[in-house]
Amino acid sequence: MVTKDNKRKILINFRKASSLLKKVTEMVENDHYCIEVMQQNLAVIGLLRSAHEKLMNNHFNTCFKSAILSKNEKKQKQMTEEILKLINIYNK
Repeated sequence: MVTKDNKRKILINFRKASSLLKKVTEMVENDHYCIEVMQQNLAVIGLLRSAHEKLMNNHFNTCFKSAILSKNEKKQKQMTEEILKLINIYNK
């Protein structure tokens, strides 16, 4: 579960990214200069990466930490596999 403070920060990033993505879409529809579109696109990517990092950090400090401290080997293995899968997807 996302902590209250992290949730607020993550939602701010997602809302900004959503708003900016709408702007980027309009820029493409209105034939804006490619470099301007790419700069705004990178800003969206940056906001989404930041939100992802906040989510991952929160997960490590809550769910993952709890699983590791639980001494439940099945839960530990499952949590580790989930993290590795997510990291693999992120790095593609």
